[in-house]
Amino acid sequence: MTHFSVLLSIYYKESPIHFTQALKSILEQTLQPTEIILIKDGTLTSELEEVIVKFQKKYPIIYSINLSTNQGLGKALNEGLKHCTYDIVARMDTDDIALPDRFEKQVDFMENHPEIDACSAWIDEFIDSPNNIISRRTLPETPEELYKFGKSRNPLNHPAVMFRKSAVIKAGGYQHFPLFEDYYLWVRMIMNGSRLYNLQESLLYFRSSKEMYKRRGGLKYALTEIKFQILLHKIGYISIYQMFRNCCTRFIARIIPNQLRGFLYKRILHK
Repeated sequence: MTHFSVLLSIYYKESPIHFTQALKSILEQTLQPTEIILIKDGTLTSELEEVIVKFQKKYPIIYSINLSTNQGLGKALNEGLKHCTYDIVARMDTDDIALPDRFEKQVDFMENHPEIDACSAWIDEFIDSPNNIISRRTLPETPEELYKFGKSRNPLNHPAVMFRKSAVIKAGGYQHFPLFEDYYLWVRMIMNGSRLYNLQESLLYFRSSKEMYKRRGGLKYALTEIKFQILLHKIGYISIYQMFRNCCTRFIARIIPNQLRGFLYKRILHK
């Protein structure tokens, strides 16, 4: 059996209930992780600390690492990678719910495809309960398709990804770029020779909300996205034409009313 780590980062705004559901979904897998590395990104609430203590007493494979101040997702995950013992690492967010066979299917794929450095899958977005699925975030499958797809959109669903730590480190690890840490990592991995893949099925329930679409909009978000597109051009991943096209379409999507943006995400960008 392949040994593998699960990497999570949590901060004080997380719901203890959602966090509990996420941990249960990790620990009730058909293929159990060898270790769970939990980064506490700054001081947590007493309720969240109680959840951690409760689970650590029952599951000694959970190791928590404290960061004195909130560092942000990218920096927290980089610190977590240092503590991951195994080369195969599964990412998980602390408010999502993994399907019971997620790890089994991804580990089996990674074992049988040593040429693949990162493998993700589709995810089902829900509000309040996994019984209330509002959309499915599908992505292309093969490395060749994802190389092209990544020039316009994020090629992997980060909350459902499993990767080889060695390939991530070789590409420079997570780098601080708020909102785009994962996308930037996948692009650097591609340009470093890594091959990406998406299993063509949903393996994770992704917690969504009306507020999420609000957070994905606004002038600040739009300007950050333009900076990211300029960076992708500077490192040679996209042409200047692709950069301008991406900037134009994304700027419009970020400044339109929240309700319309939510419609675009659910009906056009996702299935």
